[in-house]
Amino acid sequence: MGWVLQILSLFVGPRKLVILVAIASVLALTACSANGSASPAVRNAAACTMITAADVIPERGVMFGVNLDWGTESLQKFSGRLGLKPAVAVSFTNLPMSATDLQNINGAVDQVRAINGTLLLTLEPRSGLAAITTEVANDLAVRLAKANASGVPVIVRFAHEMNGSWYAWGQQPTAFIAAYREVAKAVHRVAPGSSMMWAPNYAGGYPFNGGAFEAKPGSADFSALDTNGDGVLTLADDPYAPYYPGDDVVDWVGMSLYHWGSKYPWGKSEVPEDGKFAAQLTGNYNGLGGDDTAAPDFYQIYGVEHRKPVAIPETAALVVPNGDTALELSIKQAWWRQVFSSETATRFPQLHMINWFEWNKFEPEVRAKVDWTIGRNDAVLKAFVGDIPTWVIPARPGVACAAAANTPAK
Repeated sequence: MGWVLQILSLFVGPRKLVILVAIASVLALTACSANGSASPAVRNAAACTMITAADVIPERGVMFGVNLDWGTESLQKFSGRLGLKPAVAVSFTNLPMSATDLQNINGAVDQVRAINGTLLLTLEPRSGLAAITTEVANDLAVRLAKANASGVPVIVRFAHEMNGSWYAWGQQPTAFIAAYREVAKAVHRVAPGSSMMWAPNYAGGYPFNGGAFEAKPGSADFSALDTNGDGVLTLADDPYAPYYPGDDVVDWVGMSLYHWGSKYPWGKSEVPEDGKFAAQLTGNYNGLGGDDTAAPDFYQIYGVEHRKPVAIPETAALVVPNGDTALELSIKQAWWRQVFSSETATRFPQLHMINWFEWNKFEPEVRAKVDWTIGRNDAVLKAFVGDIPTWVIPARPGVACAAAANTPAK
């Protein structure tokens, strides 16, 4: 299909090409028969089934996912050690995408397809929101449609943590909403197996003063974020609503929610307080890290009132390695037992995705390397596997589509 589209692009403009891809994607979706037989669009694939964006959302339960460090570990290897295949795998890429970005995403699509999973594609407009043009959005949608037709559903998390001050797209509500809607318009029109996620950062610490991209007093962005009109930005201003692009373009809502330690400045490996996860998700946290009760109830407003499936696209517990493996286990286990608790299952029925951040990386906020992982320490991994609840949903069962014939065209 890729070479056909490349030829067509020589004769039609980008808008007509998008329409052609949309038609082809629908035909591919129809061609995958109910009994799972392969279609011409995915020839040589074993039991390929097209999954639509709506099909990805479970009626009940939570999909378990992983933010994998693709440079050091494969999804297959991680799944083997864990003893289950994650339902969701997260990949980060720049937008617009470079040749290297495209190669990495194609590789991620192949790995996700091999386990019948869903790709959560986090798009980072590092060169700024102005770079997200109609052409860029349409090109992205075409590539997503190819991945969908090959058997891989994709959830697009565009410009995550936009309420933070640390990214080039941060604290620019008007430009963010315009860029998000541009991407969503193309994705919804062209890629039936893809959906859009809006995912700010947890509000504790808002407005995150001191970041390179914080909104400056006197700017239009500052005025838009000063929701109570008192001339200053604090947690008393709504840290989420000014960035919300609208129910018509949001399919999922999500929030990055980590245990960074007990109090600022971060960097000390500390066991999390009981009930911290649920309190932060609902805007009720008042503990060692401070009083965040001015924050809105994210789950209630965006999950219940806006009627959107809720995700925790990134979570983990901070451990700065010092050789104390018992402390590492106690910190991480205390956090995942909150995140995957029976209370989580019963209290938050709109919560349908939780992704562990499986990285060992240098964190500027801590000025040290943080081991967020569950899979690198055998004792931690064994304990995590033993604590996985029955309501956690792994990857879809069945035979995955073959990868060779379905890699999205470059």
